[in-house]
Amino acid sequence: MTKSLTMYGLSHCSTCQKAQTELEAAGWTVSFHDVKSDPLPLDAWQKMIPEFGEKLVNRASLTWRAMSEDERAGTPLQMLSAKPSLMKRPAIVQGDLRLLGWTANVKRALGVTA
Repeated sequence: MTKSLTMYGLSHCSTCQKAQTELEAAGWTVSFHDVKSDPLPLDAWQKMIPEFGEKLVNRASLTWRAMSEDERAGTPLQMLSAKPSLMKRPAIVQGDLRLLGWTANVKRALGVTA
């Protein structure tokens, strides 16, 4: 049985690279979607935001710190569609499972050695 998932992130993100490598080593087939080089359409963001909640916006990122107060006042949809690199990474979708980041809990949920 093939285990497959979709990972959203940035191809140059070291956390995304590490997650993809570890997932593939654990037997997962990873379909990677770089949200900056291949931006998500609005309807995809509209689906992801309720699934992941406000945590999808990475308020600790360099992108967030560089944003003006007016930009920060936007909705998650406005912010993420304008600045996809603002997304918390990686965002992982596997069936009904929605996981954010590459923490020990996320690894455990996917059967990856933490």
